[in-house]
Parts: sequence; structure tokens; C-alpha cells
Amino acid sequence: MFLLTRKTIIAAMLLALLCVSPVSFGQKGASGPAEFSLRSIDGQTVTSQSLRGEVVVMAFGASWLPLSRAQLQGVKKLANQYADRGVVVYWVSTESENSKAKNYASDAQLRAFAKKYGLDVTVLRDPDMVAAKKLGVDELPSVVILDKQGNPAGEVIKGLDPDGNLMGQLANQLDKIL
Repeated sequence: MFLLTRKTIIAAMLLALLCVSPVSFGQKGASGPAEFSLRSIDGQTVTSQSLRGEVVVMAFGASWLPLSRAQLQGVKKLANQYADRGVVVYWVSTESENSKAKNYASDAQLRAFAKKYGLDVTVLRDPDMVAAKKLGVDELPSVVILDKQGNPAGEVIKGLDPDGNLMGQLANQLDKIL
């Protein structure tokens, strides 16, 4: 004879609910574009609202991550290639602003990092990855393209092309929305 324990019944009920109910993890939904506000290392504020009307590329990374350093070369090329076509490019640091955190980086350190690698785009800060998560970023480095309405255009581009061809990864998506 088969006996069901209270825990087994509760587990079965939860599993049944999960199978029929959509689960949201805070990603952009039917309500429209993700809303966010980020501070640049120069003290300016960039909001999702202020970016409306622009095609935007946001490259998320961290200065301590070797792949992010490689990502910067592609970000530079992309910014130069698309500057005259109205595409705004940002590099977004996910490093903490808390000096006691292991992944801390000051604004001065991020300025020095950008200068060392010749990055001449605006560097934004997303220390708690609030904007990153809203845009579907769950690994670093990643790149998100936003259309003129502020919606992500296509899937998040995660990691790097093994050949270091960020331009090739993004050109098709950018050309479609320009």
C-alpha cells in the first residue's frame, strides 16, 4: 500500500503549480521597456528614459575580468564604426562602489582602466547589476542592444566571439534597427 506524507503532497502541489503558472524573474515583460538609472564615472546620470530615441549598445563587464578587457577592443571598434549612424555605445562596469567589497573599483580606477585600454565611450556603473538583470544579463561580459523605444533588440549577446569579432556579432542586429 502506498502512503503519502504531508511533505510529498505539498511538493506535488507545488510542482503542479509551477507546471501551469508562468514564472517571472524580473525580466522585461509586456509592460514595456526596462526602466533603469545608471551613474557615469564622471557623475552624470543616464536613464532608460533619456536613451529613448537612440539606438544604444550597452556592454556589461568588469575591469578585473580578462574577457572584459578583450571586449573593450570590440567596443572601441563598434563605437567608431557606428558613431556617424547615431548609435550610442556605453561600457557598463558591474563593480561595487563599496570600498570593503572584493570587487570594488573607484571611479578613478575605472577612468584609469578606460584610459589604459583606449576606451573613449562613456563608462557607466551598475554595481548591483539592477539594470543588467532587467535587461536579461546573467553573465559577464555581455552586450545588450536597445532600440529607439528602449526595448532590447534581439537576444543578449553573452561572452565573446572566440575570434574577438564583436562587430560581426552585433552588426546584423544593429543594421536591422537603424
